[in-house]
Amino acid sequence: MILSILLNTVNLFFSILYIAIILRAILSWFPVEARWYWDLVRFLDLLTEPVVAPIRRVLPPAGGIDFSPLVALILLRVIQSLFVQILVALWR
Repeated sequence: MILSILLNTVNLFFSILYIAIILRAILSWFPVEARWYWDLVRFLDLLTEPVVAPIRRVLPPAGGIDFSPLVALILLRVIQSLFVQILVALWR
């Protein structure tokens, strides 16, 4: 029961982070002047920059294309999988 709640919480955290990174990448393609848009972009930056910025320092944009969100998604998936496996192993 407790393990299930813990695993669901971990998965929810990573899912929110995945969605935020994807939304941030998509919204960066559309320059919109609406205030709500920029408030949303700032909020997504606040959530995702701690994850994406270190990757961007190692892998700068190439030809105007920033691959750091894609790399971040892959790394987060690996980290999530490892984290879940560790939690399950420790619980036994």
